[in-house]
Amino acid sequence: MKLGVVKGNVVATTKDEGLVGMKLLIVQPTTEASDPCGDVIVAVDTVGAGFGDRILYVTGSSARSMLTSKNIPVDASIVAIVDTVEVY
Repeated sequence: MKLGVVKGNVVATTKDEGLVGMKLLIVQPTTEASDPCGDVIVAVDTVGAGFGDRILYVTGSSARSMLTSKNIPVDASIVAIVDTVEVY
């Protein structure tokens, strides 16, 4: 799992039928200290995240396993909204 922050949303009227009804969000990957790291990605929201939320997301086959069908073309899925992060 990776940390990120929701920066926006994507509206795509025409898309793969497997993505119909799914919310697509723009995510900025971050470090544990909330510093941006890497390029923004588009992720399917599975937990009801919104703008500004700190989230956990997964990529690759883990992202597809969150969905009802494994044949949906998804590279990243949001799996949790983060309350706190403690680094010791």
